Amino acid sequence: MNHTRMLSALSLAAVTALSLSACTGFTGGGSTAQQEGTLTFTTWASESEQTAFESLVSQFESENEGVTVQLNVVPYDQMFSNIDAQLSAGNAPDIFRVDYGNLGVYSSQNQLLDVSPYFTPEEVEQFTPAMWEAVSYDGTPYGVPHQTDVSALLVNTQLLSAAGITDLPTTQADAWTWDEFADVAAKLKASLPADTYPFVYNWQLGGTPRWLSWLFQADGALLGEDGTTPEIDSAAGTEALDFTRSFFEKGWVPPTSSVKAATYADSFFTEESVAMAFVGSFVVPDIENLAGFDWTALPMPVNDRGATDLGGNALVATQSSAQPELAAKFLKFMTDADNMTAFCAATNELPTRVDIDPSSIPFAVRPDVMPVFVEQATTIQPSDVKQLTSPSLAAIAVSMQDQLEAAFVNGQSTADTLANITSGIRQATGS
Repeated sequence: MNHTRMLSALSLAAVTALSLSACTGFTGGGSTAQQEGTLTFTTWASESEQTAFESLVSQFESENEGVTVQLNVVPYDQMFSNIDAQLSAGNAPDIFRVDYGNLGVYSSQNQLLDVSPYFTPEEVEQFTPAMWEAVSYDGTPYGVPHQTDVSALLVNTQLLSAAGITDLPTTQADAWTWDEFADVAAKLKASLPADTYPFVYNWQLGGTPRWLSWLFQADGALLGEDGTTPEIDSAAGTEALDFTRSFFEKGWVPPTSSVKAATYADSFFTEESVAMAFVGSFVVPDIENLAGFDWTALPMPVNDRGATDLGGNALVATQSSAQPELAAKFLKFMTDADNMTAFCAATNELPTRVDIDPSSIPFAVRPDVMPVFVEQATTIQPSDVKQLTSPSLAAIAVSMQDQLEAAFVNGQSTADTLANITSGIRQATGS
């Protein structure tokens, strides 16, 4: 999701993020009750996101005389259960925000507006191919990729220095390998107090799909090219699960930070319970505000290749909207190059257009660390996107969360865990 916490797939497990705005209540789009020239737009948002949305909505209204956009900001943990109910009742908002992991649930059920009539081939080419793929189902786009964010590794430089770790990678070319990362974790374990841990990973509270970054780094796959056949029970799957199980076995991560934990990774970091944390760029403003120590960002470790999670969100219009052309016009406005740049600059998020140079964006907070996130985003491959936006991912992630928890916390073997996840995939995809 991202506050956007890409936390997508497990709606049932999501908890309101640290900086989410208070609920203003849900109001339906009401295609039958809606006034002409009025659009309803429902989203969750961090404080900086809400401010940016409000500014852009006001601009859209000023540029389109007689048009009103009713912005409804709600907590993430209420978002999709209410959207589902409104879609069923026929009073969904004209436009809503959805993370890429949940998008397939709606696009595959004929609930969203096909936006292909409203975008020329030349306009489509301005979006990053992988991100346009993320909003498409069976080749048809059902929304626009509004922004993205990815995870990188934040480090408390003082704690690393005290452990003798001063040679820090800054680019993908010199990123730590898995072995080098393990050496760093071991040095920190020996240096830190007993109640402080080397690192924490951000797979909590619905973020289970982020485990797949390790699988992709091992050059593995969750699903085959057909999108349904399980492929996780493989040499790469074994390598990735063995490595991540070792985080708990060796005491490198807090025992309370597994996939079913109730505390976000960034909270462990700002409270100085850990020396390093895998987090998304969208929490950089929160961390800068809360952390009372010096910190910086490093690239994710690499194994066979680099990889990270697909964070961020799309904006979609509902098929039942009484004003599809106006809704599509709003979607195009929000993803205009200038407007996308302004939104990303204000929120420390990343653009989804090829004609925006992320390195030129004047990020509002810690622009010095943002190049690491910008380069990290280049490690996402189209095959990763296809798997992370599968309509079955939500159901698969529920099974995956149970099995990873059993492996990390309860000692379930790697072989049994992979076999059980495979069964969960078959059940979710009908394969």
